[in-house]
Amino acid sequence: MERFVVQAAPTAQSSLALWLSRAGSVSPLLAQALEACAVRPVHQAECADVLDLLGMLGCDAQTQAAALWFELARVDPAFWAEREASSPAELQRLVAGQLAAEKVWALHAQQAPESGAEGLRRLLLAIIRDLRVVFILLARQLARMRAAGALAESERQGLARLTRDIHAPLANRLGIWQLKWELEDLAFRYLQPDTYRRIARLLDERRTDREEFIRDSLAELKRSLDAAGIRADLAGRPKHIYSIWKKMQRKELEFSDLYDIRAVRVLVDSVADCYGALGVVHSLWPHLPGEFDDYIARPKGNDYRSLHTAVIGPHGKTLEVQIRTHEMHRISELGVAAHWRYKEGGSGDSEFEAKIAWMRRLLEPKTDGEGDLAAELHTELMEDRVYVLTPRGEVVDMPRGATVLDFAYHVHTEVGHRCRGAKVNGRIVPLTFQPHSGDRIEILTAKTAEPSRDWLSAHHGYLNTSRAREKVRTWFRRSAHDANLAAGRAMFERELRRLALPAADTGKLPAHFHLKQLDDVLVALALGEITPGQIARALQETETPSTEMTQSSFPVASRHSTLDHSALRIEGVGNLLTTLARCCQPLPGDAVRGFVTRGRGVSVHRADCVSLARLAKRDPDRVIEVEWGKASAQAYEVDVELHGYDRKGLQKDVTSVISNSGTHIIASSSRVFTRTGEVEMRFTLRVRDYEQLSTLLGRLVALPNVVEARRVSGG
Repeated sequence: MERFVVQAAPTAQSSLALWLSRAGSVSPLLAQALEACAVRPVHQAECADVLDLLGMLGCDAQTQAAALWFELARVDPAFWAEREASSPAELQRLVAGQLAAEKVWALHAQQAPESGAEGLRRLLLAIIRDLRVVFILLARQLARMRAAGALAESERQGLARLTRDIHAPLANRLGIWQLKWELEDLAFRYLQPDTYRRIARLLDERRTDREEFIRDSLAELKRSLDAAGIRADLAGRPKHIYSIWKKMQRKELEFSDLYDIRAVRVLVDSVADCYGALGVVHSLWPHLPGEFDDYIARPKGNDYRSLHTAVIGPHGKTLEVQIRTHEMHRISELGVAAHWRYKEGGSGDSEFEAKIAWMRRLLEPKTDGEGDLAAELHTELMEDRVYVLTPRGEVVDMPRGATVLDFAYHVHTEVGHRCRGAKVNGRIVPLTFQPHSGDRIEILTAKTAEPSRDWLSAHHGYLNTSRAREKVRTWFRRSAHDANLAAGRAMFERELRRLALPAADTGKLPAHFHLKQLDDVLVALALGEITPGQIARALQETETPSTEMTQSSFPVASRHSTLDHSALRIEGVGNLLTTLARCCQPLPGDAVRGFVTRGRGVSVHRADCVSLARLAKRDPDRVIEVEWGKASAQAYEVDVELHGYDRKGLQKDVTSVISNSGTHIIASSSRVFTRTGEVEMRFTLRVRDYEQLSTLLGRLVALPNVVEARRVSGG
């Protein structure tokens, strides 16, 4: 699929003063930049060319001003530093985006010529927060390529490779065909000069004949369209050298076999006129079989629409004719049709394509009442990927939220297994650190592979990608079965201690997880296929299968929690007022018994509560059997104790974790032992059930300097 394009010629005006005389009045911000550029060593001809190109693209005055302010920041950093703070926030963002792009240019210069550049293109878009910067970058690169003939050969080659790998594909994806074709041709001219000259020579040899042929064809077609009552704009289409070479390579054709060296474009007012014009063309000249495509009835996947046909024109020479409406032409030229997918191929990436589509909207004319699209760009479009760098400058894209340990496993499974630390931009970071786009990551490895089982725990936050977690599980699956079983049993017992549960009845656990025996459950726990929170939930459900706790916390009226009548079933009596005993703070899933008090109904204790044992010894007739029933909107108080080593911000981090877990703090206290630096914290919390408590305790233990977090056994 080719495009009709009028190639923008380099500006004849070589100074900013002449550009200003042409432009007339400009914004104060742009005027200030023009004045500063006049007395500083900027490339004035290139700057004027950039301003012309941005004007052709319809960019606003602030974007044009930002292009000049960047040049000033580059040649005179102190001058920009003095004015940056007082400049508008949007201008600062546009200049910062151009400065950030310099990192991509430097990375490209470090890469081998055969290295793929797709990652760098994605990194560029990821680190640029205001997408108008891309238009400045494209315009500046084209201006530099137009002036590249005066550069040294090595510098010109580097500039051409950068254009081929980064700028031309981005212009293609944005659909800025006017810039795209010229960027491609200029890069091709410097990178493959012999091939470029050969094709140019073939074109030049036929130029006079071709121009005469096009004039005759246009005149003959114009007369026939007028006779048919179809109003149309006709033009010949210049064929670009790089496009010719690509088509010859793609279709394995010789130059003489190309039908579209001679081509005309027909623009009409309506779809009906498109087909009417097609009928005129086919009645005027015989068409070539198999060379007709109706992209109006069947648009391409990128929404490109047009009629393509090839005919035997005057003097028996082939001629390509493309017919479309003015609107179709505007869309194809300004890039709303995602032409890059057809030209470059490759699989789709919905998030990346959404960003490209959003960028293309900048080129669409705004209607009255439409908001500031540029402002929307900064706030509405967020990447779901991050693009980070290896020490050698290779770009790796990962899901947002991935950690440096995820990165290690992404690089290579063995690198992940041997990972012991990481540096981000030269600074040591924990393995849970989540890098940002543009960060350079170095993984510190040991000689032997020794993954930690803690890496599988979601509470600790080491791994956030399923791919990395599965690699760790695979490692431990290969370990001896007995080792996994022992590790799972230790984790299970630790969970019971942490939740202050008595020896649990585990007979129903295998069936709950659809496994054959308890050993399978313990192995799955060791491999991270079952979490401690799921074990806590299963213990609760297997102990009291009718319990259906709600998914949110509910207020408790008093320190002695009064239960909803449906929360407990009391044998032998009707509904009684029930409260949870403060001495042992039973939770759903605990084995419980009731004690009939004087005036306060039934006090519910854990079955192993020491206080209940004393009461039962004194008044055994008041002890009654109770069990957990179907709970309604109910929450439960529990005491949690935390031990660790004091540090700045520890208490803030602990309370933040508790708050974010959906639990509520009813009371708290803390004590620091100055001599040893140890700290002890105690909280009375309102929780929903075992699973919520287990998850919370796991997150608390994962905090730096926290050694232990457990439920306090009452009684």
